[in-house]
Amino acid sequence: MAMSKIPNIKPGDLSSTKDIFVSAVRFAVSIEGPCLPFGDELRISAQEQIDFMLGEDGDTTIIISDSEVQSAVTMGVYNIIHSFETDLCSLLLDTSLEPEGVYNRIMKRVSDLEWMCNVLPKMDLMKNFVSNWAAISSKILGIIEDKKLDHAMWGLKVKLIEVACKVLEAVGYGSVILPAPCRVQLLKTWFPYVRKMKPLLDSKAVEETGFPYKMNEDLCQAIEGAIVSLILTLPSNDQADILADWIRSREIGYPDLSEAFEVWCYRTKSAKRRLVESLDGHSDTVVSP
Repeated sequence: MAMSKIPNIKPGDLSSTKDIFVSAVRFAVSIEGPCLPFGDELRISAQEQIDFMLGEDGDTTIIISDSEVQSAVTMGVYNIIHSFETDLCSLLLDTSLEPEGVYNRIMKRVSDLEWMCNVLPKMDLMKNFVSNWAAISSKILGIIEDKKLDHAMWGLKVKLIEVACKVLEAVGYGSVILPAPCRVQLLKTWFPYVRKMKPLLDSKAVEETGFPYKMNEDLCQAIEGAIVSLILTLPSNDQADILADWIRSREIGYPDLSEAFEVWCYRTKSAKRRLVESLDGHSDTVVSP
């Protein structure tokens, strides 16, 4: 494998480390385009090299703040998300394409997205991914929820939920800070989709023996926890809107937002009590001689 022939890096040779890391990023996200005859093998090997350097190479932790490194990674994020968006659009726009070929290409892109979600937090660059993902989320769901795909692409639908979970966790737990309107939009985009897909996938598993595409328990818990945390970061009025919608369709059962609802009730009562106490105190001050 080409990437396995990378020479050992001498301690302190940060320039060599940076050059190798930037080259690996370019191949890992296909910025350089297909590299025949290696094809996907070089891309996968480059991703493994980056994983190794971030986990084992002490020099890498020093150079990840370098402007050239960050620029290469930022371009890589854009390249992967843009390529994914383009391929996803082809599902509906170009009926002449072979469905299986398009599906396999999209799943390869999703695999790259998942890899990015695991790598970027180690570099404190997850915000770039989250911002780009949030910007195309409505478009993604507009395509994947098209009636032509109602009974197809189950594997892709689950993978999209897994990537969305990584994004919701990053925002919900505070590793990525977004303005309140962006947080609201992100949640209002993915929450209804997750709520719809969970019972749908469960029913498919009952209908078809061996149906492989499910939201496993770990994924369900992760999404539920991220959504609850994200709700509690929103302005009170937005929390009220989302929780009211959840109560109206509470029979679905997932995700369970009881914890968020209880915290919202407590905060609302506390805020009302403080307001009443403040008004009473102001009134006493005015009446006093």
